[in-house]
Amino acid sequence: MAAREQTVLQFVPLSTSLSAKVQPVVIFNICDCYVRRPDQADRVIGTLLGSISPDGTVDIRNSYAVPHNESSDQVALDIDYHHNMLLSHQKVNPKEVIVGWYSTGFGVSGGSALIQEFYSREVPNPVHLTVDTGFRNGEASIKAFVSVNLSLGDRQLAAQFQEIPLDLRMVEAERVGFDILKTTMVDKMPSDLEGMEASMERLLALIDDVYKYVDSVVEGRVAPDNNIGRFISDTVASIPKISPAAFDKLVNDSLQDHLLLLYLSSLTRTQLSLAEKLNTAAQIL
Repeated sequence: MAAREQTVLQFVPLSTSLSAKVQPVVIFNICDCYVRRPDQADRVIGTLLGSISPDGTVDIRNSYAVPHNESSDQVALDIDYHHNMLLSHQKVNPKEVIVGWYSTGFGVSGGSALIQEFYSREVPNPVHLTVDTGFRNGEASIKAFVSVNLSLGDRQLAAQFQEIPLDLRMVEAERVGFDILKTTMVDKMPSDLEGMEASMERLLALIDDVYKYVDSVVEGRVAPDNNIGRFISDTVASIPKISPAAFDKLVNDSLQDHLLLLYLSSLTRTQLSLAEKLNTAAQIL
């Protein structure tokens, strides 16, 4: 009896070890491009640059927007502009390569598969980063996806996007700016002292959480975790042993140095402005 040929539905599973981390400057750049987008554009699309570590972690460190035209059934990217920008970036940072692409909006949209297919020809398994600039959940939701192919026999049917872990690494100064960016409206940007105050309030809240956890473990309400205990021990051991008076003096000296830098920078800006006006007046005369 002749065997009947069967069509097999193939689904390629995604490696669970794949993850991504993004620098805050990328998020700020994406939001800036969204604000400066053309009036007829609903969203912004661009290229992500960075590096890929041997363990599969994608480090996203830079980005640039790519002009595009989008309709309900097709997306047209300016490929020449994309390649020219890539060459310009690699002249400055030759170690940065294409790691994926980004778009503004909440999650994956209908035309994402077409753009993913283009970037799949630029780099294997590109990361798709989405930044919600519409604040649908009250804040800018940031997610990362990769796609896997769903095929029927030799014919590819669709691309399924799966979310991967995303780590947003930032220093405290960047975190203050990011917290302001997440809100839908602000009256003014915080000053340096207000940013320091917000950082201290966040630090006190974290210390209070640690106190509560330690008390719960000591009283038997929570099971002890050796990893958390070692982390707390290392943190406490890293604190320099100084008296409260010496600590207050250290903070005050650092604050005075910071204020002096602000004063000097203000004087420099004023001097440059006066020099520019004098130069302009001299050219007119």
